[in-house]
Amino acid sequence: MFSKILIANRGEIACRVIKTARKMGIKTVAIHSEADNNSTHVMHADESINIGGLTSQESYLDINKIIDAVKKTNSDAVHPGYGFLSENRDFAEKIENIGKVFIGPPLDAISIMGDKIRSKKIAKEANVSIIPGNLDSIKNINDAKKEAKVIGYPVIIKASAGGGGKGMRVVFKEKDLEQSYNSAINEARSSFGDERVFIEKYIQNPRHIEIQVLGDKFGNYIHLGERECSIQRRHQKVIEEAPSPFVDVNLRESMAEQAINLSKLVGYFSAGTVEFVVDDSKNFYFLEMNTRLQVEHPVTELITGLDIVELMIRISADEKLPINQKDVQFNGAAIEARIYAEDSKRNFLPSIGRLTRYIEPVGKNIRLDSGVVEGSEISMYYDPMISKLCIHSENREKSINLMTMALDRYLINGVNTNKDFLSNIVQNHSFKKADFSTNFISEFYPEGYDSENKDNKLIDEVILIATFIHYKYLLRAASISNQVKGFQRLIPNDWNVITEDEKHITKITYNSYNKNYDIILNKKYFKIKSDWQIGFPLVAALIENKLLYFEISRNGPYYSVSHHGNKYNLIVLSNRHSELNALMLKRKEKDTSKFLMSPMPGLLVSVMVKEGQKVQAGEALAVVEAMKMENILKAEKDAIVKEIFSKVGDSLIVDQNIIEFE
Repeated sequence: MFSKILIANRGEIACRVIKTARKMGIKTVAIHSEADNNSTHVMHADESINIGGLTSQESYLDINKIIDAVKKTNSDAVHPGYGFLSENRDFAEKIENIGKVFIGPPLDAISIMGDKIRSKKIAKEANVSIIPGNLDSIKNINDAKKEAKVIGYPVIIKASAGGGGKGMRVVFKEKDLEQSYNSAINEARSSFGDERVFIEKYIQNPRHIEIQVLGDKFGNYIHLGERECSIQRRHQKVIEEAPSPFVDVNLRESMAEQAINLSKLVGYFSAGTVEFVVDDSKNFYFLEMNTRLQVEHPVTELITGLDIVELMIRISADEKLPINQKDVQFNGAAIEARIYAEDSKRNFLPSIGRLTRYIEPVGKNIRLDSGVVEGSEISMYYDPMISKLCIHSENREKSINLMTMALDRYLINGVNTNKDFLSNIVQNHSFKKADFSTNFISEFYPEGYDSENKDNKLIDEVILIATFIHYKYLLRAASISNQVKGFQRLIPNDWNVITEDEKHITKITYNSYNKNYDIILNKKYFKIKSDWQIGFPLVAALIENKLLYFEISRNGPYYSVSHHGNKYNLIVLSNRHSELNALMLKRKEKDTSKFLMSPMPGLLVSVMVKEGQKVQAGEALAVVEAMKMENILKAEKDAIVKEIFSKVGDSLIVDQNIIEFE
């Protein structure tokens, strides 16, 4: 067995590999860029080495720097995690050339299966069902147009070396093909250093289901069942499940058989994932094979009780698989929610900054794979994923309920996150019924998700919590010693809890006998019990003997209360203050309709217009890149460009003006 492993990655996956290596008694080495000097994975490893640079290309994608780090630390093996160089044959070959072990599959399997074009050809040879489309890379836009006509719209453009939704564009009409083609090429070049793309038929309303396979160097193969990965946005998975609520035993065995046959044909060993798209009739088609550890591997580990990282390490150390297929048991239901630093109400654009407050949920049903702590920096240079929140219980319904509660208990301040959006998804009626496809997010959340949506129904529990918190603060204020006589703070029992268009009357008293708070809301009686301490941003409360969790922030009588993916802004006032508040003039909103503003922090890659130019609604104006994703900014209406404030290469902040219109 290895004595020391270098982890050629960062963030939560580096922390994940460190955890298993430590359990196995193996020392670990973390590499890091300048931007990651104080990152969690660096602190957790036994050793660390600074390979310099800020961007991925200058650090985690620089093969020579990482090879030097392997030599300097005298590591026995390298685990690549996922992303970055995890599916790069040249990297794996250079590791082997210096006498070290690459913890992954053989070189030929990486190059064949990591190339989406070649892998489709091999899949066809192995009698695996494949999607109709071109089996060669597209040389130019004219070839792309010809191929798209032959296949028939809609088509999907994919980076041959792609993954994680990078370098991928769905095209429904020919007029959008050229822009999508160029954007896919640019993104592929930026993310993978390989600009080859191909085109295939886009299967509408499909399921995205993948099979986890494992093989050793002695020709033994097993599968660990399937994962449901259909909940995606921008072709990147957001929520995954194991097992899939859609897959029956026959479908599982058919898909697994093809996945293992494909693995055998290329002499695969280590952990690998064969991905399929599945239509409503349960016809399935090969999508790709990921020759690495998957982001969503925890849900498989939870239902099987196996450590996939440990098995990868043991296989690479020339050990046989310790189990066979009949030993694999599937227990319960697991769900993973990917927590991203992004703004859900701005169509999921990335968010950067420092985590000013960070509290993770804990519990026997909870697994949280994270690579951050309070104070960590979410950088513009890397993927915006903060962590993966996983729930495992005896059935899917219970796991969904536990996930909702865990998200309520997860506090992340300092950046925008998709936490509330994830909560809304798992509470969605169609999700609960398992009635969805990869179009789920585009169908239900075409404009993103705003947790402060005015249409959100204000629930009684939120009003009760705001009343309770306000009362607790006033009790503390009244207890301050040496208050001026005649001016002591008096605490009324009657309160007005006000939203933009509603007023609710509450009355609160402390019941010393039962040690709970009695609240009357709109003439209805409620009982609350909580050991909440002033200043803590999370509240756990028994309301009518039901345990609920809330996130709160306070500014005087103003409260923000988050619960079950919704955020409510309230004011708690006495009767007299409520009368005076009704007389206050509302603040006017700033008119920004004449400006194109950056919706996120990022790099201005291109400006497609000139001053004085007429533009039409929907026309592309500029491209902003952040966290390896290109975002095309388009005109919302016909206009004339008056002034351009920013130039290509500028670093932009959120809401920075780029263009002003006449």
